[in-house]
Amino acid sequence: MKLKRRHREGAEVSTESLNDIMFFLLLFFLIISTLANPSVLKLTLPTSKPAEQVAKQQVTLEVDKDHQYLIVVTGNGGVPNKTPIKFDDLENALKIELARTKSPTVILKLDNTLSIQDLADVMQLGYGLGVKMVLATKPTNK
Repeated sequence: MKLKRRHREGAEVSTESLNDIMFFLLLFFLIISTLANPSVLKLTLPTSKPAEQVAKQQVTLEVDKDHQYLIVVTGNGGVPNKTPIKFDDLENALKIELARTKSPTVILKLDNTLSIQDLADVMQLGYGLGVKMVLATKPTNK
C-alpha cells in the first residue's frame, strides 16, 4: 500500500497585498512629515541676560528701521558723531573709525523690524574688512 503523496504542498506566504500596504505607509509618512515641518520661520532678535561691562573703546554701528546707519564711538572722551551714513559710504566710514581704535570690534545694534538680509549685508561688509562683529541684544526683564 502506497501512502505517500506524489505532490508535496509547500508553505507559501501571500505577498499580494504588501505593495498596497507599503504604498499607503509611504503616503502617510510623506503627508505627516510635511505637516510636522512648516516652511515658514518667525525670527525675532534674540534677548540675553546682561553681561559684564568692559571699559574700553567701542565702535557701535546702529541701523534704524529707515536703513539709516550711524557709527558711534564710545570710550574716547569725544562727542559721538550722529550723522547718518549711506550704505555705499559705510565701508569707508568704518575703515576710518577702525583705524583709530586698537581692537577692531564692532557692536551691531539693528532695529527689530529689519530683515535678516540687512544683518547679513552689514556682517559681510565687516567680514571683508576683517572686523569682529557682535550683535547687541535686548536684556530680558525678569
